[in-house]
Amino acid sequence: MALPPKLLIVYLHGFRSSPNSSKAQLTGEAITSLSKEGKSVEWYCPQLPPSPREAMQMVINKIDQTGAEYLCIIGSSLGGFYATYLAERYPHARAIMLNPAVRAARELAPYVGQLTAYDSDEPFDWRAEYVDQLKEQQVERITHAERYFLLAAKGDELLDWREMVEHYPGGKHLVIEGSDHGITEYPQYLDQVVAFAISSN
Repeated sequence: MALPPKLLIVYLHGFRSSPNSSKAQLTGEAITSLSKEGKSVEWYCPQLPPSPREAMQMVINKIDQTGAEYLCIIGSSLGGFYATYLAERYPHARAIMLNPAVRAARELAPYVGQLTAYDSDEPFDWRAEYVDQLKEQQVERITHAERYFLLAAKGDELLDWREMVEHYPGGKHLVIEGSDHGITEYPQYLDQVVAFAISSN
């Protein structure tokens, strides 16, 4: 499969997560292997700050600085919400959502207060103003649905897979029987994720 001259693949982790998550690591290894084959692929998987506004500005700055002709954004949970927001900002982008929080403000409003990261126990403040920022980033209706690939697990214990499917009408859907919010069986679907990420529009 031929790749464009400049391809940037962005991975955005979920709420309280990090670039050290298993899905981020597995995806990064797969993308990095493409670079080793001599293909022009850049991998960007940052630690996102708690503020949604700051998080998106950081990623937007990276995308704009890179000047990539081709862009794919992969996001897990809250990262899937962000991926949708960015895909609507960049019409040439593709987006892959892994159990996305399609209504992130609603889902995360109950967590306002001091929290810790999953893998480091590092404390951070999740503020009411951050919920308001998520409301500002809400995408009500996607455009150019062919750019979207949704992986939704029926066994997700935190989010409703039916709402995910409804939010991405006309996109590519892979609905997984069972599984969980973290998509434990993600290695089984990694090839499909990578293929969609590097395919041309």
